[in-house]
Amino acid sequence: MAIIALRAWYLPQYEPLEQIEQRPHDLRLNKSSLLKTALRADFLDDLATVQRSEWFQRYRLGETVEFYIEGSGSYTIANIDVLSHEIYFIKSDRLSYLEPTLFFSAADSPSSDEIRTALKAFVVNTPSRYPLELVESPRSATAPLRLDSPVITQLRRSLLFIADGTAVENGQLSTLIALELGYALASKRRNQILVIQQEHPSQRAPLPIEVPSRQRLIYSHSQELAEKLPSVLQTLLEPFDFH
Repeated sequence: MAIIALRAWYLPQYEPLEQIEQRPHDLRLNKSSLLKTALRADFLDDLATVQRSEWFQRYRLGETVEFYIEGSGSYTIANIDVLSHEIYFIKSDRLSYLEPTLFFSAADSPSSDEIRTALKAFVVNTPSRYPLELVESPRSATAPLRLDSPVITQLRRSLLFIADGTAVENGQLSTLIALELGYALASKRRNQILVIQQEHPSQRAPLPIEVPSRQRLIYSHSQELAEKLPSVLQTLLEPFDFH
């Protein structure tokens, strides 16, 4: 049977997909079998070279090792048989499918204007390995929110989802924000979600969806928001090692 070599890139930290494919690959594989959530392959590189690699040393120490495999997506190593040159992978999609974006779910309100301004200042003033971009979903009075829309894809692939949780509609959260927040909670890790609320003593409505306090930022005025938000966002972005 002919060998079809696949390139594989080691992912020690977050890296956008378009950047991954521009650098030299770290491993060559011959795919043996492909399941929905797993992949078995033979590595074609010299065994001594493999054993000297950073990723193999991390694997031996029991750390999670992730690869992006050409044409298949991201996988973490489950087991390696060095005698037979076989590697068993489990589907991951942990890092490489994400884009360096902050997705802001906003309302047509003064609080959203303040949050947007603070987010733009953070994006402009935060040095990083990959430039951050702020994206928003367009608002329409008639068009429904579709799960197969490009907006939902942007939400799912963003590094962080940020919602304005300030009550605006009869003391309730904006309907579209509530829908997007619900989708984010179902599709993203908890440390990728932040809800920002402006404090209104006379209008303190609970969120329709439970969000842990560590994922909420409450502020009273724009200056307080500008002071608090950068450190909160830096903490949430730490797992992606943007510096």
